Amino acid sequence: MPPTDIEIARAAKKRPIQEIGDGIGIPSADLLPYGHDKAKVSQSFIDRVKDRPDGKLILVTAINPTPAGEGKTTTTVGLGDGLNAIGKKAMICIREASLGPNFGMKGGAAGGGYAQVIPMEDMNLHFTGDFHAITSAHSLLSAMIDNHIYWGNALEIDIRRVVWRRVVDMNDRALRQITASLGGVANGFPREAGFDITVASEVMACLCLADDLADLQRRLGDMIVAYRRDKSPVFCRDLKADGAMTVLLKDAMQPNLVQTLENNPAFVHGGPFANIAHGCNSVIATKTALKLADFVVTEAGFGADLGAEKFMNIKCRKAGLAPDCVVLVATVRAMKMNGGVAKADLGAENVEAVEAGCANLGRHIMNVKSFGVPVVVAVNHFTGDTEAEVKAVQDYVATQGSEAIISKHWADGSKGSEALARRVAEIAESGVSHFAPIYPDDMPLFQKIETIAKRIYHADEVLADKKIRDQLRAWEDQGYGDLPVCMAKTQYSFSTDPNLRGAPIGHSVPVREVRLSAGAGFIVVICGEIMTMPGLPRVPSAEKIGLNAAGEVEGLF
Repeated sequence: MPPTDIEIARAAKKRPIQEIGDGIGIPSADLLPYGHDKAKVSQSFIDRVKDRPDGKLILVTAINPTPAGEGKTTTTVGLGDGLNAIGKKAMICIREASLGPNFGMKGGAAGGGYAQVIPMEDMNLHFTGDFHAITSAHSLLSAMIDNHIYWGNALEIDIRRVVWRRVVDMNDRALRQITASLGGVANGFPREAGFDITVASEVMACLCLADDLADLQRRLGDMIVAYRRDKSPVFCRDLKADGAMTVLLKDAMQPNLVQTLENNPAFVHGGPFANIAHGCNSVIATKTALKLADFVVTEAGFGADLGAEKFMNIKCRKAGLAPDCVVLVATVRAMKMNGGVAKADLGAENVEAVEAGCANLGRHIMNVKSFGVPVVVAVNHFTGDTEAEVKAVQDYVATQGSEAIISKHWADGSKGSEALARRVAEIAESGVSHFAPIYPDDMPLFQKIETIAKRIYHADEVLADKKIRDQLRAWEDQGYGDLPVCMAKTQYSFSTDPNLRGAPIGHSVPVREVRLSAGAGFIVVICGEIMTMPGLPRVPSAEKIGLNAAGEVEGLF
C-alpha cells in the first residue's frame, strides 16, 4: 500500500522556520515563531520591503468541484515546488483551514501526496490562532451591540434592524436562526439573531483585504451593524468597538510562514470560503510574497466561477493586483463524472464520457480568458488515468485556444510538475496578460449582478423581487454603488442548482438576500439555497478523528 498523505507529511524532513525565512530574505528577528516550524512575519519587515518590484503572480483555480476530486491546493503546492526545481525563486500563498469542514466532510486543506504544506496537523487545527482571534473580535462587537442597547441605547438602534450576526468556526445548522436575550429584564431585550460560520464573517474579509493594521481598523469601523428607525446606519465605530477589535487581531493580521515538503516557503493566511465569501488568501500575504519571490502561486476557492471571479473582480480590483497567468486544474475523473459516470465506475476507461464532460472545463477557460489573462490547464494526474483519456482532454483544450499539461506532482512532487512549471513561467514572463475586471466600478449594482450571472454563469436572467432591487438602489444613494458584488451560491454548478453539472444554459439565478459589507468593501448577494452557516453531514468526519497510541492525530486527512 502506498503511504497516506498524513504518513508522507510525518516523514518529511522539516527545516527550522528561521532557515526558510532566511532563504527569502526574512531575518530571524522579523519572525515570531510558533514552535519550530511556523512563524508570523513582522509588520516592520513588511513595511521595509514595500518598495521592492513585484514578481509574477500565478492564480490556480479549477473546474466546478465533484466528488471525484480536483486537487487545486495540491496543484498550487506542486507548481510552487516545480518552479523552484527549475531554478525560479517561488513562493506559494494559500488560505488557512476552517474547523467546520475539517470536522464535517471536506477534510484537510494542505495539499496531498508529495505536494503538501507542513505541519499538516497544525494547519488543519488551531494553527496560529488566527480564526480564534477573528471569532473573538467578531463576538466582542456582538456583545457590545447588545450591551449598548441594554444600557439605554443612546444610538437609537432599532432592535428589529440589527444586521450583525454572530459567528462560530464550526458547522452548526441549529444556530442559523436563534432568539437572543431571553430570560427576563436582566438579560436585555429579546430579538431574533443568528450565526454564520467564521469564514463568512465580515471581520475575516476585512482582515484579508486590509493593507496594514491602520487600514484594518478603518475597515472595521466602517462595518454597518444595525439601522435606526429612520433607516440611517449605525457603524462599528459608533460603538467604539473598532480599537479593541484591532487589538485582538494584531497578531492575526500578520502572515504565517511555513514550508512545503520540499522545504520551499509558503504563506498561509486568511480563510474566506469562495461559495459564501470572497475566497482568497490575504492581500498582505500576497503583496509581501510578491516582494520576496520572482513567482508567487496563489489559489482561489472552489471553481473558477466563484473563486477566480472574485479574485479578479474583488481582490485584484481592491489591491491593485494583476495575475500574469491562470492555471485551471482539472482531472480525467472529474471530466468523466461531468460526463455522467457514477463515482463507483470512474476506474473504467471511458473516453466518450471524458469528451462529454469537457464542456464544464471549456466554460471555465472561456470565462477566465474574458478577464484578459492567459490560461493553462493542469491535468492533475491519477494513476488510473489512461493515455486515451488524457489525450481527449488535451485535444479538447486545444480547440479552446489553450493547452493542457499533465502534472504528476501528487505522486512525484516537483519532478512531476516541471513541465507545467516551465510552461507557466514562460507565459508569465512573456507579458501577454492584459488583465481587467469584467465590470466597471460605476456600473449599477443590479447590473453587476446580472453581468456575473450572464457572462460567468451563462444564465438567462436574475430573479430579484422589488424589496431587493429597492435595497440595492438605496445603497447606491448612500454612496455604496461603486462596490463590487460577492456572489454566494453553490460551488457545484454554474447554476444555483448543485445537481446541474456540465455547462448549463437557459437557467435563472434567484437572489434571496443582499447584505452590505461596507467595511470589507463589497455587496454580498445570496443566491438560491446557499447557507452562510453550513450543517454537518449524516456521518461527519469528526466521528473518525482521534489520537492514536503515540498521541498523533488520526483521521483528519
